[in-house]
Amino acid sequence: MNGPPSADLEPRIPHPGYRLLRRIATPGHTFAQPRSRQVRHADEVSGATQLQVDRPGRTPALIGLELGDITTVRADAIVNAANAALAGGGGVDGAIHRAAGPELMAELRSRYDGCPTGNAVITGSGRLSQRGVRWVVHAVGPVWFGGRRHEAERLRSAYLAALHLADEGGATSVALPAISCGVYGYPLSEGAAVALRAVRDALADARGLERATFVLYSDDTYAAFATALADLAGG
Repeated sequence: MNGPPSADLEPRIPHPGYRLLRRIATPGHTFAQPRSRQVRHADEVSGATQLQVDRPGRTPALIGLELGDITTVRADAIVNAANAALAGGGGVDGAIHRAAGPELMAELRSRYDGCPTGNAVITGSGRLSQRGVRWVVHAVGPVWFGGRRHEAERLRSAYLAALHLADEGGATSVALPAISCGVYGYPLSEGAAVALRAVRDALADARGLERATFVLYSDDTYAAFATALADLAGG
């Protein structure tokens, strides 16, 4: 795994339409505290925790970062880093299935016969409904082959498909992991840049989505996304 990028970021002038913001409390959003870890936010790395995406004539959308456990976050929809067989697995996939219970796999098996790389499917949330989650969106990212197999396009497509389904379902908030950046081997810095650009673009076009929060479990992943967030705002 790549080491974390430098936290000593140069000051950047935000790109028009996108503004880095200090951490604020937003109505209806709860920042969950993992039991055994202290949540940190991007303001400790880059001076900001979220990116505002301006949408002419509409309320701006927000992209945020958290270091923690995605299954403890309150959001309308949670994005799962699924495999093409929709068979469950380790990492984020396994954690979400354990938290949601067997109902999640039962629904997947009854409704879908796998999912192509770069696409997504949506289900109910099983036992996660007890925490306010209404949907789980299962997005299939690419395995990293050195960038020779259109991995960036497929990763972007997976994020766009996931947010489209969440938006169409009626979600206003969504929590996302770093798709493909674990056992699939996607380099952290490149994966973070693709993820944030895709989510920014999806929020700009969304009808109801107002907030997307990347919930990142490792320090290295968090640092890579914090750097990419600052880069995105700088244009």
